[in-house]
Amino acid sequence: MQNMLTLISNVFRLGNASKNVGAQTVSEGARMVVSTRSIADFTPQASFHIKKCELHRLEEGPSETAVLTREQGLQYYRTMQTMRRMELKADQLYKQKIIRGFCHLYDGQEACAMGIEAGINPTDHLITAYRAHGYTFTRGVSVREIMAELTGRRGGVAKGKGGSMHMYAKHFYGGNGIVGAQVPLGAGVALACQYQGNNQVCVALYGDGAANQGQIFESFNMAALWKLPCIFICENNKFGMGTSVERSSASTEYFKRGDYIPGIKVDGMDVLCVREAIKFAADHCRAGKGPIVMELETYRYHGHSMSDPGVSYRSREEIQEVRSKSDPITMLKERMLSNNMACVEEIKEIDVEIRKVIEDAAQFAISDPEPPLDELCNHIFANDLPMEVRGTNPWVKLKSVS
Repeated sequence: MQNMLTLISNVFRLGNASKNVGAQTVSEGARMVVSTRSIADFTPQASFHIKKCELHRLEEGPSETAVLTREQGLQYYRTMQTMRRMELKADQLYKQKIIRGFCHLYDGQEACAMGIEAGINPTDHLITAYRAHGYTFTRGVSVREIMAELTGRRGGVAKGKGGSMHMYAKHFYGGNGIVGAQVPLGAGVALACQYQGNNQVCVALYGDGAANQGQIFESFNMAALWKLPCIFICENNKFGMGTSVERSSASTEYFKRGDYIPGIKVDGMDVLCVREAIKFAADHCRAGKGPIVMELETYRYHGHSMSDPGVSYRSREEIQEVRSKSDPITMLKERMLSNNMACVEEIKEIDVEIRKVIEDAAQFAISDPEPPLDELCNHIFANDLPMEVRGTNPWVKLKSVS
């Protein structure tokens, strides 16, 4: 877990390295504030009672107590706040018609991504659906590369050719646009882990809207037969597009959908709940016990995509109530402040630095050039010699370079 925190911290510094922002990182900015108070004045770590998980085919579940260090808390806050601000900026750029096409935002669900990353290793594998910006960031991609990919620019993580739904990184396999199709792919990655004997696990994420897909149950069956080290996670954000879970699923207990596979239902708005559950699930898989199904009960603040206002099938009051009572970022901040693990000034300084990082990334995403046409067919194949590919019409030939 400490390796993952270090990785995320490095990603944050990458996004903050622009000359417009200066070399000062968020943590350095926070230290300037803290310099008025000794580090010894803060509580170095605290234990918290967290919500008990519901269990299926398990005698014992994740711990109901979570230990949080000050360093972890600040890192979790930085990461989740960066995800939130990045998505709000994407919303703005989409409305300005700078981001085009499909765009599915993740704000409200930040505790899921952060909790998962805090509970597994950087060498473990992760694959998800098209609501992927947050996971792209936690898997090691800078904010600048993500924003540039959203605007289709050459400096994007997929060189401007993947867009919102198709981003990749080491041990991260997207961002997949076909509903539910990433789940059997995730089972395949888990099979590779088992075959190689590397003690790694694969996290395969899908939404409640995809939970009724037949290929998911086929993947469950194979994973159970072969005892694959796969954590199947349903991010239940209450709506599949504009349809509530009650109207689309005869059984809304998604953690029990594996039937013969153990399951856990988790408070997906609490980063500590998610972290402890993922630790438990990863240990289960690494012990050779086979797969496990998890349901993270969460909520998305935006509509299904940017083309969905999100208030025709639910009320603004409902969204505001979730924001006021169970926002994942606010919950973590209040825990830290009430336990003297941080001060208000320190949190404000972090927020200011994050805004600078996001603004710098947005400026880069607007000013960076689009990829030229002669790169259209590059990177189709891996480790192959350059080959001719038919271009935009039968008379144009392009060259594909791996």
